[in-house]
Amino acid sequence: MKKLRWLSGAGALLMAGAAVAKVEDMPGGPRVNQLNLHEGVTEIARDIMWVHWMMMIICAIIFVGVFGVMFYSIIYHRKSRGAVASKFHEHLGIEVAWTVIPFLIVIGMALPATRTVVAMKDTSSADLTVKVTGYQWKWGYEYLDGPAQGVKFLSNLATPRDQIEGGAPRGNLYLMEVDKPLVVPVDKKVRIVLTANDVIHSWMVPEFGVKQDAIPGFLRDTWFRADKIGSYRGQCAELCGKDHAFMPIVVDVVSQEDYDKWTAEQKKALASAADDPNKEWTKDELVTRGEKIYAANCVACHQANGQGIPGTFPALDGDEKFVLAPKKGQILTVLNGHPGTAMQAFRDQLNDVEIASVITYTRNAWGNAGKGKDPVVQPKDVVELR
Repeated sequence: MKKLRWLSGAGALLMAGAAVAKVEDMPGGPRVNQLNLHEGVTEIARDIMWVHWMMMIICAIIFVGVFGVMFYSIIYHRKSRGAVASKFHEHLGIEVAWTVIPFLIVIGMALPATRTVVAMKDTSSADLTVKVTGYQWKWGYEYLDGPAQGVKFLSNLATPRDQIEGGAPRGNLYLMEVDKPLVVPVDKKVRIVLTANDVIHSWMVPEFGVKQDAIPGFLRDTWFRADKIGSYRGQCAELCGKDHAFMPIVVDVVSQEDYDKWTAEQKKALASAADDPNKEWTKDELVTRGEKIYAANCVACHQANGQGIPGTFPALDGDEKFVLAPKKGQILTVLNGHPGTAMQAFRDQLNDVEIASVITYTRNAWGNAGKGKDPVVQPKDVVELR
């Protein structure tokens, strides 16, 4: 009886575990138990898959043929069966065969592969150009031409920290969701110009057949033309530091009509949110905005509680060297970073109002409130030290 109760209990636990552990296909990403390459929504992605399988089949035929002949010879022409090895020298037919046949095989494999690689590198006649900059650990997008020219934003990981650190339930988009995706129109050639601000990153979206490194000090480009509306996901594919796993890529491919609407909304939002560094901001305004900027740009290293990571990233809560000291040192640190450490420069990522806001937030958050000098930093203070 006890055994039956134990078995029924174990069965219930297994069923419950199966229900909790159920994993679904990721929209625009990998499928459950996917072994093959992505089918893709671009011609390049489909060409890559075709070349892959063409070469796999050729290699399999060669493997079967070579080893088939070898094992046939070993079994049926062995000495115990009285086989006598042939003796000949400089057989013209064999010399020609083992030269011509491999040459034809290599040419047959190289031609379609070369055609695909050349097409991958042809970024001319693009309908739209977007500059993509890799940061530790997020992506920056700037539209260089077209209706959205001038629109730029940072795309940060949107997975809640309590899912990453607190054990909260995770969905099928875990670590593959962002606050602001790249938006492009369907059936348009999109040129991606890549660089990086700190270390080498890599912009990869498998459904597009795109993977290109982003290297500091260099501009490299790639392109795609998505022929299906939807959201497509990728990740940084170059080991770039502590939070390498936390910089996903999401591209929303939309209709031309929806793209025009999105462009109008973005331009309107940019105009309305234009920051005036000469404006005198209140402490509450700066703290409220700074909290959001801290969550998007600083929390991965310095933690939500301001305690940092011992030995790697210093604590901001109670920091007397910068946060509770006169404002100049902290402003210069956020603007220019600290060479030789993991602290990067934010002068190109955040504007003067955003830098003033996040500094003011750190000076009034956690246990810092009412303790240090210069509790409020105005944008004009940042302007003076740029």
